[in-house]
Amino acid sequence: MAKYNLTEKKEKVAAYRSLVSPQLMDELKEKILNIILIQQRYKDKHYSAKKLAEDLGTNTRYISAVVNVRFHMNYTSFVNKFRIEEAMALLVDKRYQDLNMEDISDMVGFANRQSFYASFYKINGVTPRDYKLSHLAHHPAEEAHPRKAAKTRKETDR
Repeated sequence: MAKYNLTEKKEKVAAYRSLVSPQLMDELKEKILNIILIQQRYKDKHYSAKKLAEDLGTNTRYISAVVNVRFHMNYTSFVNKFRIEEAMALLVDKRYQDLNMEDISDMVGFANRQSFYASFYKINGVTPRDYKLSHLAHHPAEEAHPRKAAKTRKETDR
């Protein structure tokens, strides 16, 4: 069984996608990127496709159509992509080394640790913890607690 029960989604053809003109798709694409990425609404765990549609004066079917056609994913995957990118930066940033995974998960907008881990694993093929540890292994000078590392080495030398 696959880790985190990830299953491949079947490609569906939604008739409403063809009802949105290419010009409107381009316009909505830019507005969606502005709100989700530039205004960083992806960090808001309660910011739904419905709320985005309201903010843009459109409906969720149009949002869904644009995200599917222009970004080749569903709304949740689209938002989670930005959350995971930010989490990857935080996990390797020395300033945030003392934060636990729940803190990082919360900072980037996930509602819970499980969805954070599942999304992170789906995108990167490793858990957030393994990602952080592998980065520290490649950059030992950036270890957050040099005294702890030295203490651990002394204990293993006994």
